[in-house]
Amino acid sequence: MALNGIKAVALCSILIHFLSGVGGNEHSQTKCADLSNTTWQEYRQGGKLQVQYLLLTRKNADCATLFTQDCLNHTQEHTPHFNSSLPTKVIVHGYRALGTKPSWVSDLAKALLRAEDGNVLVVDWIYGASFAYNLVVENYKEVALQISVLVNQLKNHGSPLESFHLIGVSLGAHVAGFVGTLFKGKIGRITGLDPAGPMFKTADPFDRLDSSDAMFVEAIHTDSDYFGISIPVGHIDFFPNGGMDQTGCARSRFASIFIYFPVYGYVICDHMRAVHIYMSALNGSCLLMGFPCSSYEEFLAGRCTSCDGDFDGKCPQIGLLKNSGLTVSPLPSLGKVYFLTTSAPPFCAHHILLELEVARLSKSAELQFTLITIGLPETQLKLRLQTDNTAYKGVLAHPERLCRVDSIQIKNTGARFYRQSNIHIESVCISGFPNNRLKPLCVKNVDVGRAAAWSHDFVQVC
Repeated sequence: MALNGIKAVALCSILIHFLSGVGGNEHSQTKCADLSNTTWQEYRQGGKLQVQYLLLTRKNADCATLFTQDCLNHTQEHTPHFNSSLPTKVIVHGYRALGTKPSWVSDLAKALLRAEDGNVLVVDWIYGASFAYNLVVENYKEVALQISVLVNQLKNHGSPLESFHLIGVSLGAHVAGFVGTLFKGKIGRITGLDPAGPMFKTADPFDRLDSSDAMFVEAIHTDSDYFGISIPVGHIDFFPNGGMDQTGCARSRFASIFIYFPVYGYVICDHMRAVHIYMSALNGSCLLMGFPCSSYEEFLAGRCTSCDGDFDGKCPQIGLLKNSGLTVSPLPSLGKVYFLTTSAPPFCAHHILLELEVARLSKSAELQFTLITIGLPETQLKLRLQTDNTAYKGVLAHPERLCRVDSIQIKNTGARFYRQSNIHIESVCISGFPNNRLKPLCVKNVDVGRAAAWSHDFVQVC
């Protein structure tokens, strides 16, 4: 629908109903706006399309106010919390299997406000997002249309389109994408947090999130083998841990049963990891950056440890940096980038490249390398050694910097009846990337037998 059509739909302008007082004394005496919860009766009858908007700013970060569309021509003077000179973040949740409100919204809104002063609008379409997944998908374009009415009204009150940043979770990512389509890609930014895969994996780009929907589109894929989408949908697509099985998430076989009706979609750890990784980046816990590579396997094999070439040496970062920190023009098209995380918040990992040289073998073997930092979880990497190769590489995610690695342990872990009896390691070196200023830590001339693990202590000062 063209924007003129949107204006025709917008018979009512925006009115903010303040459910919280302006003064400190009034604040404690009033009720804050909150997301909806469907009742069991409403859930059984099927979701009804009802959209409302909650506003959070640094002035009312702990007590949301409610936006509604009202047939009164109220102007900016009636919206003291909303500041059209500041950027506006629009959070769009996705499918709500049981009709409950998402628990992560408040934390995401506060993380956004800590990272950047602005307006945060939360789109509440829980009534329409509940019940059967295929029926909910039928509603998503209508939700996008209603959001576009809101955006258009705010644009008319002084908020330029490029100042809008839509953040969509799962199905909400495609809602955000269609809003961008309605504005012909002139929205400033769209972030898709594990964009939904079921019913969208083979969809036309017009009907799903894609790089033409905003001036900059990024996505974080964490469950691309089940509830997320596996194809790149933005200018930059982050695939932490390969984009499928996230560290620290228990494997579950039941997910495939509900691939088209994901009753438990929002309690699956992999799918929600994208939200928590994004919040970690916003909170400044660490730099979460991706490395361009043709595949996750190539990345793990140590063949993609820089961001040279099309990225001009700049590794894209998750967060609010313009264009994820990229300075190249034009922006890359469908740039897939990979990185590793730890298993628990804040998911910060230091990438370490292990390079191995061994004497030629008479039979295949397997070596297990363990990096140890006292007081932290160990990091392990297994390399399969062949008779026709003597040089190997691999990438590990360690919770600390290279200079904090206390020791390395090497163990021969080949198959019981085919284990190499003695492996001579000519050298094994570990180094951080990208742009690590520390010299690699190396060990040379080591014989690793079957009976016991071999270890070496490092003495370093950061």
